[in-house]
Amino acid sequence: MKTKNLIRFAAILIAVVAFSVAGCKKDKTNDATPDSSSMQQLSKDQNDVETSSNDAMNDVSNVLSGGSGKSLEGWPCNATIDSSKIVNDSIIFYITYNGLNCNGTRERTGQVEFKKRVGSHWGQPGASVALTFINLKITKISNGKSLTLNGNTIFTNVSGGLLINLGEGLTSIVHTAVGTLQATFDDGTTRTWNIDRKRTFTGTQGQILMTVDGLATINGYNNLLVWGENRNGEDFYTQINQSVVHKQACDWEPATGVMVHQVPAGNKKVTVTFGFDDNNNPVPITSNECPTRYRIDWEINGHSGTAYIEM
Repeated sequence: MKTKNLIRFAAILIAVVAFSVAGCKKDKTNDATPDSSSMQQLSKDQNDVETSSNDAMNDVSNVLSGGSGKSLEGWPCNATIDSSKIVNDSIIFYITYNGLNCNGTRERTGQVEFKKRVGSHWGQPGASVALTFINLKITKISNGKSLTLNGNTIFTNVSGGLLINLGEGLTSIVHTAVGTLQATFDDGTTRTWNIDRKRTFTGTQGQILMTVDGLATINGYNNLLVWGENRNGEDFYTQINQSVVHKQACDWEPATGVMVHQVPAGNKKVTVTFGFDDNNNPVPITSNECPTRYRIDWEINGHSGTAYIEM
């Protein structure tokens, strides 16, 4: 009898253990860490669109400032400028790209068109131009990834003044850009992104800082720099929580600041902090070293994680 009871108890114990193990496996499966790759991709895409459009706007500003000898960095490299077309009261400029940018980090093809009124001057406070991106394809040399921009923005010199005069009687210059871009990524997806950007330039020649802030408020999100759809077709909103500072000495790449990408679908959020080196250590804004990475802290449905991404 005692032997039978022991056998029965052992059988029950084995069943309980098996059930518990199965339950644990099931719980682990349900608690699996979600895939954060789409949020990492959004942070890369936003940084690429931001850098590429900023480069083009700087080229436009340089051309409007008078080109070589009168502008911040002279004429755009491997590009031709045509200002022969006049329609009604506007002069139409074209920058046609066909090669590497001046620092050799990106190859560009396509055009940027911009219109200014006859007799107006870019250095005047409130001067503005209508800027159109026409199949502007930017290929990053470091990884071969490409991006093509189309769309329209209004580019305004809010404060007046020319960048070449910073540090020589001028302490800051403010530009804004408001409009819509169609971004075609290297996987063939095309998405519409809206921008509302303020750029404040300070410092001296060769050491100029460009501080970027978001100006829009949409659907309850404020300080928006950009909003639209990511590659997965999900609505996103990008806020600047701490002004993002770009350094002229670092090819205008972001050196410090914090932005947040919000994706309401799936309760997704990623915080991007700029300014890290190859070893994931912070690089002070005052350092002569240029950051090479940024950190993302992602949150998806209660899960979270951290990654470092090359710029």
